[in-house]
Amino acid sequence: MSTFRKAVFTTILSIAGGHVLSVGAIAQQTQPSQNQTKTDNSLVLVISLSDKRMAVVDHGAVRKIYTVAVGKPSTPSPIGTFRVISRVANPTYSHKGKVVPPGAGNPVGNRWIGLSEKGYGIHGTNAPASIGKAASHGCIRMNRLDLDDLFAMLKTGEAVEIVGQPNAETASLFGTKDGAPQPVAADSVVVETAAAAPIATETIAVDAMVGQ
Repeated sequence: MSTFRKAVFTTILSIAGGHVLSVGAIAQQTQPSQNQTKTDNSLVLVISLSDKRMAVVDHGAVRKIYTVAVGKPSTPSPIGTFRVISRVANPTYSHKGKVVPPGAGNPVGNRWIGLSEKGYGIHGTNAPASIGKAASHGCIRMNRLDLDDLFAMLKTGEAVEIVGQPNAETASLFGTKDGAPQPVAADSVVVETAAAAPIATETIAVDAMVGQ
């Protein structure tokens, strides 16, 4: 069973690659305090790239499971343990001079959940048929209703583990390839929590995006 590693928070997501996500909304973010050792963040997201599913784990119990789109072979999703560093509602997307305002045609949908891995996040899509497939540029895509649901319960500072290959943890969460589900034990998901300061609400700038 994997143990989550401590992650370092950042407050401005800076990426190279030409995709620009302009924040036209209010985001929530946290910064760590050097003197803090505990946090009240309780949710852990476990994303299995092979299963194309995400589990929301709350104190060891599975709260929700969603089907997601993950990175395609040529632009794979990052593997490892990360933190949620921003939550942005109704972002404006810009690429090569073309600006897409919030709305149905926006490639990242109506919500952006930024990760501590530069350029990557969890977001919506204007291509709902891609959900359940390896189809993105590396980000995790969700359908709108699922994303709205996740966005409402998730706080900055929560842990996100992206798993590349099936293992005991993903089998316990999502079942095995033969379809046999395995119950999740209360201690099956362990996280070392990094310290987080109280959540502040302010406008932040996200300079670019890789993984859409």
